[in-house]
Amino acid sequence: MSSSTPAPALTAAPASPTVAGPPPHQPTTLMAWVLLVVLAAIWGTSFILMKKGLLVFSAVELGATRVTVAALLLLPFALQHVRRVERSRFKWLLLSGVVGTLIPAFLFAYAETKLASGLAGVLNALTVAFTLLVGALLFGQRITWLRAVGIAAGLLGTVVLMGLGGSGGEATPTGQGNAWYGLYIVLATLGYGVSINIIKHHFHGIPSVAVTGLLLMLIGGPAALYLLLGTDFLYKLQHVPGAWTAFGYIALLATLSTAVAMVLFNKLIQQSTALFASSNTYLVPIMALIWGRLDGEVINGWHLLGMGIILLSVFIINRAK
Repeated sequence: MSSSTPAPALTAAPASPTVAGPPPHQPTTLMAWVLLVVLAAIWGTSFILMKKGLLVFSAVELGATRVTVAALLLLPFALQHVRRVERSRFKWLLLSGVVGTLIPAFLFAYAETKLASGLAGVLNALTVAFTLLVGALLFGQRITWLRAVGIAAGLLGTVVLMGLGGSGGEATPTGQGNAWYGLYIVLATLGYGVSINIIKHHFHGIPSVAVTGLLLMLIGGPAALYLLLGTDFLYKLQHVPGAWTAFGYIALLATLSTAVAMVLFNKLIQQSTALFASSNTYLVPIMALIWGRLDGEVINGWHLLGMGIILLSVFIINRAK
């Protein structure tokens, strides 16, 4: 995942999606499990960072800033690899970037203007279900009974974790009465499911830093133009107290949760199955609760039970062939 990745790796796989696809089944490696836990730890903090950024900036400003900063961070890698990827694949990069990064960045920001961050983290787990459904509908994957059991266990765990145990964190003043804002996150997780399957089936064998950098390069330009010309972002930085602090939270969000995490996530997709990669979203609420506990929040018995069920679901999904 570094800039020293040899160039032939980008051209080794032909443009045909059929040939470039992953092997039918591959065992999950220790590295894949490590990446899964690291990603959950990173994304478990993203909801808090979004809340901090929304104290000053609007949802559209947060979403555009997040994408712009992440694109700038990985621009050197994108420029290094731009000539080494077949042009026929750029349409898939653009589609993945729009539905799996750009639109969700705005949808999550909109949702968190009303929803508690803990609830947002739980709804994020729907990514696993949509990854499976999109894979079955558009990419010919089978929905086996064991996968269905794993999905059901994961959803049950989220219900126990957040429905019976509470959100695990403080909601906004109107958060508890605006649950319908969760529809924004439902749409975002649908986009994640589409993007995960595109990367798995069209970019197998290409270094993850190249996929992520090029994807962000394609959507980063429009996001930056909109941020600078269509919002009050610059005015707030100059005149609103606390704006630079809020920007710092968003920059940290973009660096860890978007740029770094996307590289790691695309690497995870390539080293495991698309469904296993998306199962990290079951661990995100657990990590969010752990960070909250370190900050003085309470973890009750229902939280612990929900964590156990969710971890079991990840194991079941991983065992599905």
